Amino acid sequence: MTVGEFKTHFSEVLKQVESGEEIAITYGKAKKVKAYLVPKKEQLKPRKLGILKGKAKVIFPKNFKITEEEFLGL
Repeated sequence: MTVGEFKTHFSEVLKQVESGEEIAITYGKAKKVKAYLVPKKEQLKPRKLGILKGKAKVIFPKNFKITEEEFLGL
């Protein structure tokens, strides 16, 4: 979307972004992307640590292995 289109349809663009769409803003004759409008991520409430203490248990087998990539989900 060009800067001109963005200015003309600002309210509509905000509604699209609010519904989850990501929009690229272009500028100049070459129409290079200069910015992106993306929906704001909801901030998660901090989780209280230790709420399952004494109620749950995690046991890993002795032969358990995981690579750094697997751990990081790459």
